[in-house]
Amino acid sequence: MSETATAAATKWVIDPTHSEVQFKIKHLVISTVTGSFKSFQGSIHTEGDTFDNANVEFTLDVDSIDTNQEQRDGHLKGEEFFNAAQFPHIKFESTSFVKESDDTYKLHGNLTMKDVTKPVTLEAEFGGSAVDFYGNHKAGFEVSGKINRKEFGLTWGAVTETGSIVLGDDVKLIANVQLIKQA
Repeated sequence: MSETATAAATKWVIDPTHSEVQFKIKHLVISTVTGSFKSFQGSIHTEGDTFDNANVEFTLDVDSIDTNQEQRDGHLKGEEFFNAAQFPHIKFESTSFVKESDDTYKLHGNLTMKDVTKPVTLEAEFGGSAVDFYGNHKAGFEVSGKINRKEFGLTWGAVTETGSIVLGDDVKLIANVQLIKQA
């Protein structure tokens, strides 16, 4: 009886102290507001140490939203936007993670916000890997993409007296994550 050798499964988790998740959206069509989520968690499962065809899971805590303006944060957590009381998390689960060049990947998956799940495609740029002072194996990625907020039930909108749209539909997503390889 012969056995086929396969690479060992490896789990990587996001190091929240060395990671950040941000979003950007147009305000009044003339400027951009940047926000972040302060609480999130995620993991990547790979075969061996390569990230080819990795499985990615990621969750954001909606209540941790921070746009540097408390009143706006409260509005975003409320029923007109994320409704954090009823939908406390935003989730992403990958369907594929495809290497396109030495340091770039296409990350395809399903994003769920407010109980609406839609497929999205994100760019993932591999920043490299290193071993820290404590012997931990780390890897870094910058993940970016764009979604239409209205497709996820974030439909609030307003127009100023002069006819300017208060809030754009497209939201840019940027996550810089550092991963820790689990023993």
